Amino acid sequence: MAWLRRFKRRGSAGRDRFVSFIAVSSMAGIGLGVAALIVVLSVMNGFQKEVRDRMLSVLPHIELFVPGASPAVTLPRWRELVTDAERNPAVLEGAPFVAAQAMLARGQALRGVQVRGVDAEYEGGVSDLPGQMVQGQLSNLKPGGFGIVLGQELAGSIGVGVGDTLLLMAPEGSISPAGMTPRMRQFTVVGLFASGHYEYDSTFAFVQVEDAARVFRQGAVAGARLRISDMQQAPRVAAQLPAVLPPDVLALDWSQNNRAWFAAVQTEKRMMFLILALIVAVAAFNLLSSLVMTVKDKRSDIAILRTLGASPASVARIFLVQGALIGIVGTVLGVAGGTLVALNVDVIVPAIERLLGVHFIPQQIYFINQLPSDPRAPDILMIGGVSLLLSFVATLYPSWRASRLQPASVLRHD
Repeated sequence: MAWLRRFKRRGSAGRDRFVSFIAVSSMAGIGLGVAALIVVLSVMNGFQKEVRDRMLSVLPHIELFVPGASPAVTLPRWRELVTDAERNPAVLEGAPFVAAQAMLARGQALRGVQVRGVDAEYEGGVSDLPGQMVQGQLSNLKPGGFGIVLGQELAGSIGVGVGDTLLLMAPEGSISPAGMTPRMRQFTVVGLFASGHYEYDSTFAFVQVEDAARVFRQGAVAGARLRISDMQQAPRVAAQLPAVLPPDVLALDWSQNNRAWFAAVQTEKRMMFLILALIVAVAAFNLLSSLVMTVKDKRSDIAILRTLGASPASVARIFLVQGALIGIVGTVLGVAGGTLVALNVDVIVPAIERLLGVHFIPQQIYFINQLPSDPRAPDILMIGGVSLLLSFVATLYPSWRASRLQPASVLRHD
């Protein structure tokens, strides 16, 4: 019978190692899931911040305008609107604008564009457009000169450069004996800009604000563009401005102008969080299975503890602590590793690209040369909290099973 006892001891040691392996794999799964969540959400935050900053280098933080009013009526009031808005301490500077849609024609090329009338003297206070000029200067836009500044991508698609002329057609027209004809005006390209945002570089055109008011007599929006101290507070400031503005003036912030894009990004982040959270959930199920196997393997030991006076609550507490410890260690390792990777994405990704000989972010498509990352404390805390919660929930059933074991029944069968 000695060989049978040695076989049992060897089998018990093998089961212990297997259970330990399952526990370690559960810990590793929790850590990998947490790290993956942190890295992916940080990269998505980085892309959102990069795109938002490039958008706001062209777009204003807040626009003030009178709905339905023509530029001839609203534009002369822009200084008054800015003065009223500056009563809010968050407002820094203002500039006039006219916004309309039009068509640009050059030979056989025809493109729809977003036309913005600006004043070069004040535009630098509300946007980064003067610093984004790659050819010419924004100051080349002179009243009555009918010059135009195009996005670099737009100019390339039409086939024009600085000094070339093109035809701008306004949506509203005039009635002639031949019928309705669109209002047209020849403009000279005086500069090109590159914001780094393809949508704007391929669809935006800037003209002098007074020239825009002459061309777009109806169907255009005019007013004042504002820059505030903290662009994240633009929705709050826009909601406060009606208290200091005339009742016919509407304040619209950048998040409202681009609501569809930001809503899509937030939806993607939520779905990505839910999908990657399944990795942590699978690891939590592995933790549950490892604890169930431990309870089954240690039935005799649990029964002996119960006969020695241990209460069911004490037995349950043992497995709760064991499961919680695995979850805590896995979560801490995942948070530390994920945060470390997220903070060094700009170093890690280029190293992988050099090693594999590939380029993950083609600059000609994304207009950035490195993967952006923006780890945020609220996201990290939420991920860590969800991981700990799932780990704790996974320990409840095995702990309850262990506390329900009857010592007499277990020892009789063993």
